[in-house]
Amino acid sequence: MSNHVNGVKPVNAVFPENADSQEYAASLDAADPFAAFREKFIIPSKANIASTKLAKPNLSKEPCIYFCGNSLGIQPKATSKYLEAQLDTWSSIGVHGHFTNIEDSPLESWQLLADQAAASMCKIVGAAPDEVTAMGTLTANLHMLLASFYKPTAKKHKILLDWKAFPSDHYAIESHIAWHDLDSKKSMVLMGPDEGEYRISTEKIFSYIDEHAEDAALLLLPGIQYYTGQLFDIKTITEYAQSKGLVVGWDLAHAYANVELKLHDWNVDFAAWCTYKYGNAGPGAMGGLFVHEKHGIVDYSQGEDSPRFRHRLTGWYGGDRSVRFKMDNKFRPTPGAGGWQVSNPSAIDLACLLATLSVFDETSMSDIRRKSVHITAYLEYLLLKDTTDETRQFRIITPSNPEERGAQLSLLLKPGLLQNVAQKLQEAAIVCDKREPGVVRVAPAPLYNTYSEVWSFVKLFKEALKQ
Repeated sequence: MSNHVNGVKPVNAVFPENADSQEYAASLDAADPFAAFREKFIIPSKANIASTKLAKPNLSKEPCIYFCGNSLGIQPKATSKYLEAQLDTWSSIGVHGHFTNIEDSPLESWQLLADQAAASMCKIVGAAPDEVTAMGTLTANLHMLLASFYKPTAKKHKILLDWKAFPSDHYAIESHIAWHDLDSKKSMVLMGPDEGEYRISTEKIFSYIDEHAEDAALLLLPGIQYYTGQLFDIKTITEYAQSKGLVVGWDLAHAYANVELKLHDWNVDFAAWCTYKYGNAGPGAMGGLFVHEKHGIVDYSQGEDSPRFRHRLTGWYGGDRSVRFKMDNKFRPTPGAGGWQVSNPSAIDLACLLATLSVFDETSMSDIRRKSVHITAYLEYLLLKDTTDETRQFRIITPSNPEERGAQLSLLLKPGLLQNVAQKLQEAAIVCDKREPGVVRVAPAPLYNTYSEVWSFVKLFKEALKQ
């Protein structure tokens, strides 16, 4: 078993005695190599956040503190440029935009846009370009992948998932089990932590795998658990589950563009993600999926008209581009993840996705992760400073080990405090989200959040707890 979660060497931040001062936070910002990236985003103003009804958004006022990138990232300034380029193509050359683009456009022709997005997304998830495709949305993509990878038999039919799976994942898995005329009470295994805990240890997951290995077909876990913020050991868990005969998939909604991933090297079978959280592609933005190259092979040994490939739900856009428009009703899939595409993807949505990917193309996930580990550690340090387990009115249920978390810290408040704290944060134009019955999720995104914002948040948060 790896000594480091996901193969990443641990990084532990140590802060000096004066670290809880505004001046110290400002000094960290002054030395932050990502300071210039903040200027690539439009940060909502305090005036807009405080208003309940806007006649016209005011972008010139003092920015709010936006710690909600784990739910919806803010808009890159490049989005308007990319959307304008897309609209110009549509308005100027119409249908010809499928096969050509206009001069000076940052976008390829519509037929190539998904490939253009995949070429950037693959670097974020640690994959080859042909192992990634841009399509659909997260739950739709999970459905497509489960249709291909969940093949229950009388002996092996169970799906293992986490105890507090995001509801959409839970529903999707239930529906596939029912589709095969199976009973979810017998074919769903919820893997939970020890009593009174929130972190699920890798060893605990191993014990569930061992217990159900004989009749389990598939393991589907979140890369990062949305409620607790725990980052699972994707590499080690994948290897162990596969050694026991399970197919392994990952929902990377909270891991994509948040932590370093190496899906190809870790031999993950399949994965899906949304792009509107840390990926900043916009509400309901086009998602992505990964299929390991070993599953994307198209075998023509039986002849050009008899390709052999892994079963999937098919549509014309999964067909190889060289024959896509022949309209001969002979499906020849695109090799790799592109063969899981079904319908013509929205060029408008792809433009928004490519706009934010243009920002990620200017840096690397290793650099993003380096700042993320440090700024999240600073948040944790300030939250815990001058408190004890006895005096503290909250508990950080996200693992303290930086290898086992991303940018998010989940703060479980004592009963009765959530509504007041949430209201005080709203009044101060600090945007984070709450999860009933008592959790505030705080996520400083390294591309646009600052250490000074972390300092201000903690100051107000502790004041709200006192009230």
